Amino acid sequence: MRFNTLSQWLSWQETCHPSEVDLGLERVLTVYQRLTTKPVAKTVISVAGTNGKGSSICFMESILRSAGYSVASYTSPHLFHYNERININGIAVSDQTLCEVFDRIDQARADISITYFEFGTLAALLLIAEQNLDIAILEVGLGGRLDAVNIIDADLALITAIDVDHEAWLGNDKELIAIEKAGIMRNQKPVICSDACAPKSIAASANKINAYLYNLDSEFKYNINDLSWDWHGQSQVRYSLPFLPIKGKHQYNNIAGVLMVLELLNQEYPVTQNQLREGILSSSIHGRLENIPGKITTIVDVAHNPQSTRALAAYLSENVCSGKVRIVTAMMADKNIPAMVKELTNKCTAWYVTDLINERAISANSLINIINKVDIESHCFAHTTAQQAYQHAIDDSQENDQIVIFGSFYLIHELQGELFRTRELS
Repeated sequence: MRFNTLSQWLSWQETCHPSEVDLGLERVLTVYQRLTTKPVAKTVISVAGTNGKGSSICFMESILRSAGYSVASYTSPHLFHYNERININGIAVSDQTLCEVFDRIDQARADISITYFEFGTLAALLLIAEQNLDIAILEVGLGGRLDAVNIIDADLALITAIDVDHEAWLGNDKELIAIEKAGIMRNQKPVICSDACAPKSIAASANKINAYLYNLDSEFKYNINDLSWDWHGQSQVRYSLPFLPIKGKHQYNNIAGVLMVLELLNQEYPVTQNQLREGILSSSIHGRLENIPGKITTIVDVAHNPQSTRALAAYLSENVCSGKVRIVTAMMADKNIPAMVKELTNKCTAWYVTDLINERAISANSLINIINKVDIESHCFAHTTAQQAYQHAIDDSQENDQIVIFGSFYLIHELQGELFRTRELS
């Protein structure tokens, strides 16, 4: 074995390929075919989109497990520990298991160079396939058509909200980005789109390959009432459903798409009303408008592009703080930072900006220069570490004030010790 610890394997994987992202299926498919011929699971669901993938998978996994089915999920990036990317029946794989599967992949690839993400994808596919599970839910990492996950022909595809992001690889045209996402569709297989304003190219792509498209507000819809909410599909209606434990009105689009998936799977994987309610109520995912209570409430959100920041801003408008709002942030340099800042202009008193331990991150001082051009009213403070930025915001706050942490998965990862002191790997 090349390395004995998971951290050693991951550090090496970050540097063993010439580029961080290398879209294309040929290399990873060749290695995969050397490793196994087993199906990933009895039923495979692939999930693509710009925002909402993680939440949708969380809902789907929770409901299916509440109904008694064996389920695995593969998601990225991780928030706390790398292991959480691969969950089998709700349990993250161990360090030892990952080290062993990385060794198998390393030997099988021989002289083929693969990326950090491709290593993780191959590990997930191998480990899940060995379990002979009912359902595997696979999150597409970047784009869709040329993403490593797309070497698998899924039985059903779910496309969540689409927006402009990762422009360096996907471009800055929403319609063209949607075509890349639509690359996970398969001929004469169902595809569900939970984007309420889906680009036209989604339907065009489905028609082109004869995929069966189900659109939010067309083939399925929902309505929220005073005490519950209802969902209407093609052959099912779900009444009096409990409000979602994951905050934000946009989450109803996500779960509406999930319920359409479940309707299409109903013949083989039926879910009763009680099982559905249990699955909804037990859904839990960190970093999605997550409230950390205390004298000074902290809201943690992984919003990292304009669309998701707009959802964060909407939540803050609907849940107005009685005190002052202070934002702790850091962002990747390739994001549309002015658009993200604009969404939160007039929502806060001050910005506490930090550097990140990541080559893609914009420096705190450069980020402040952008913020000052967009939000001329708020104060800005630069810090060299996320911990310093968060502590500064706490020190400046009084009871009933609110701290909002957003901008990057990496920021929340760096603050996990301060935000989730009692959290253990599960």
